[in-house]
Amino acid sequence: MIAPLVLSFDLDDTLWPVIPVITAAEEAMLQWLRERYPRTVSGHSIESMRGLRAAVAERFPQHGHDLTFLRHRSLKDLFAAAGHEESLADEALEVFLNARNCVEFYDDVRPALERLSSRYRLFALSNGNADLRRCGIADLFAGHVTARAAGAAKPDARIFAQLAAAAGVEAAQVLHIGDDPLADVVGATQAGMQAAWLNRTAREWPAQFARPARTITTLAEIN
Repeated sequence: MIAPLVLSFDLDDTLWPVIPVITAAEEAMLQWLRERYPRTVSGHSIESMRGLRAAVAERFPQHGHDLTFLRHRSLKDLFAAAGHEESLADEALEVFLNARNCVEFYDDVRPALERLSSRYRLFALSNGNADLRRCGIADLFAGHVTARAAGAAKPDARIFAQLAAAAGVEAAQVLHIGDDPLADVVGATQAGMQAAWLNRTAREWPAQFARPARTITTLAEIN
């Protein structure tokens, strides 16, 4: 096995639990809308607004990888339906993104990143719209490749190829660490990278996939 030069990290559910973050962000945005533009969200709930995003994804399948586009477009539709300017969606999206980046790291994350950043170049590789700067860890990373920027989401090989290109290394010189068996482990492996499955909760590995070469339960296990 080639010694990696670059470590690549998934973000959501790898560095922090994502469900409480997204739930809190959606609640913050809905409350903001109710206070400022009540007509816009009359009769709406978090669940119905998720349904609007799902409908946008069906209308714009070419943007299915871009979660920011889907949310922004659904907000534009929401404002337009209430007779408001679509440009108000920019404000609403900013409320969401501000809360979406208020994350609570797993206990092992910051110590591990600080230690590893002195030995490797660290990159983030994510399908979501977390912002390293807003999350407070941009100083530990050399770069961040997103599905939106790459035009494809994990496990698509194109996003992994863009990471290798951004890092200026061969795919085999990257070790990608993530929690999702398909998106992170299978995707990285098929793209020619090394991969480590971060399994914090003793989950069973999906039987349909070849077992990962490396499984860890905490980032402290990465040397």
